[in-house]
Order: sequence, then C-alpha cells, then structure tokens
Amino acid sequence: MDVLDLARTQFAVTGSLHFLFVVLTLGLAPLVAVMQTLWTFGGKPVHERMTRFWGQIYLINYALGIVTGLVMEFQFGLNWSGLSHYAGDVFGAPLAIETLAAFFLESTFLGLWIFGWHRMPRRLHLACIWVVTLTAYASAFWIMAANAFLQNPAGAVERGGRLVVEDFGAVPTNPMLAMALPHVIGAALLTGGFVIMGASAYQLFRRTAEQEFFTTSLRLGVAVASIGTVLAVGFGYAQFGPVGELQPGKFDTPLAGVGLGFMIMIGHLLQLVVLFVLLPVIRWLPRWRWAHPIVMLMTPLPFLAAILGWLAREAGRQPWLVYGRLTVADAMSPGLTPAMITMSLAAFTGVLGLLAVVDYLLIARLVRRGPAAATLGAAPLPPPERTPALTL
Repeated sequence: MDVLDLARTQFAVTGSLHFLFVVLTLGLAPLVAVMQTLWTFGGKPVHERMTRFWGQIYLINYALGIVTGLVMEFQFGLNWSGLSHYAGDVFGAPLAIETLAAFFLESTFLGLWIFGWHRMPRRLHLACIWVVTLTAYASAFWIMAANAFLQNPAGAVERGGRLVVEDFGAVPTNPMLAMALPHVIGAALLTGGFVIMGASAYQLFRRTAEQEFFTTSLRLGVAVASIGTVLAVGFGYAQFGPVGELQPGKFDTPLAGVGLGFMIMIGHLLQLVVLFVLLPVIRWLPRWRWAHPIVMLMTPLPFLAAILGWLAREAGRQPWLVYGRLTVADAMSPGLTPAMITMSLAAFTGVLGLLAVVDYLLIARLVRRGPAAATLGAAPLPPPERTPALTL
C-alpha cells in the first residue's frame, strides 16, 4: 500500500478500536445513574450493589478508553496536518469545547462520585453521576458536531486558502448531526443494555447465588436495550434524508455499501430479538436457563454494528476529508514515508489492541467473580481499636 492507504488504514483501525470504548461508556453511564436513582429514592440494597458493581465496570472501560482517545489526537498532528492548516479554525472549535467544557467537567464530577461514597449526602452524590452522564453526552454532541462538519462544512467560508467561521451556529445545527447523534445514542444504549444482559445471563446460567441481583440486572438491560434499538434503527433510517441531499452516492462504493448493509442486518436482528422475543418474556427470561447462552452469544453484535456504521459513514465520504473542500490526499502531512506510517500503525494498533484486551479481561474477571468483588463504594473499615497505654 502507498502512504495514503497506510494512513487511512491506521486511522480506521485506531478509530474503530477507540469507538469500542466510547460506545460502551455512553451506554453504561445512564444505566449506572438509573441504578443509583432507584437506590437513592427506593432504598433497596440490591440497587445499591448494582450501582457499585456496574459502576466499577463503567470505570474500567472509561479509564482505558481515555488512553485510546489520546492516540486519536496524536494522529491529527502526525498524519493530517493539512486538516489542521486548512480547517483547524473551524474543526478545532467543537473539539476544544468538548475537551474543556465537557471532558474536564465530566472527569471532575466522576472523581467526586468515585471518592464521595459514604462522604457526601446521598442525593448530592447521585447528582454527581447524573452530571457525569450529561457531560458525557455533551462530549458526544461536540465530537459528532466536529464529524458532521467534515461531512458537511456548514457555517464556514474559504479565505486566504483556509476555512474560517462565518456562522458558528451552523456547526451545532448541521443537518448531518441532527439525526446522527440520536442514532449514536441509541447504539450506545443498545450496547450497554446487551453488556449487562450478557453478563447477567452468564451468571444466571451458572446458577449463581446472586439470583436477585442478576435477575434485576437482566431485566433492566432488556428494557434499556429496547429503547436503544428503537432509537438506533429509527434515527438510522432518518439519516438517509440529509445524506441523500448533501452527499448523494455516499454508499455507492464497495466498502461503504457493504458496511451499511451488514449494519442494517444486525440492527434489524437485534431489534427483532429484543422487542419481539426478549421484552415480551422479560418476567420469565431470568429463569429460562436454555436462553441464557443465546443472550451471551449476541452480546458482541451491538459492538460490531457500531463499527460497521462508523466505517460506512467515513468511507462514504471518500475521497474528501472535508466534503467538497479538502481531499484526504491534500490533508496528509508532508514528508511521510511508507516505513514511517507502517511503524506508527504497528505501534498504535499494538497499544490500542492491548488496551482492548486488558479492558475485556478486567471486565470479564469482575463479571466472573460477581458483585462481592466490587470495591467501588465499599464501606470504609472501622478504625483500629486503641490499646490502653501501660502505666508504671
């Protein structure tokens, strides 16, 4: 492959691996917030234990996902300096807002939530996880706004060989964002729901002693996956309107069309299973041991559909990086050689692949050990008893 194909391959591989973390983070955050809300206002111990257990899985994925995001940032400077030069004044604005206003705020309140167990009032502690969830979705909004600008550079004009902002309001109201963001949110909820469903089915299949815990978790996962599949499929089809108007022929290439086709097939399969098979029997599903392996086997499908959808959206824009304005070839950094790209491709893929494996192993280990192994929010140990001083 030449330098351009190698650089595109590198971004596709690292972007896909990073998106695996993102879609699960966005899916688990509201689920954990709902669990803690049920505990705060209902007082049932099972909801408190669910918050701690699934919250720890969320934290594992969140922490490792941050590192994968840093790799994505490196690539813009290493391989795509032409994008920064030509469109950085516009493209960089939503990324800066995402970093400063959303990511830092999210991290701050996440720290308060992690270390606030048994130290903060219960409702104030609950507010922290909801702020974390809302800022995570605000972060997703600005990332998707930046991507929508690449798909449709609204609000920008070219002056002096560079794009400048003419109407910043057109960036967050981009037609390529309006239907794409709810689609991604639906995919995230579907993914988070299936992860909880698959893990709960695994424990129930093993006839775990934590029957109430994983029965409640399984039912919640089915309910959230039902909402997710309706949003993902509905807004997925709704995107064809603006895409057909702004990017005609987007899915005519071999790669984009194939990715789109398989994503639609998986999406309809998941919708059929969740809405018409699992949801109607949600009351009895935890006791149907024969169905639990099927649920476990379906758990990776939302991840696969998410990656296929991302590839279809990005590949269909080729050969443009900024649609109609800047080609991918013109956006590449000068002086790159195949050897340089191959080395960075191997390094980035190795690091992100290792992080993905570690993420899976840590989560699988916690799922296998069960809620008793969760350390998040554990009650502090009592202070050691003081021994009376000896007197002479």
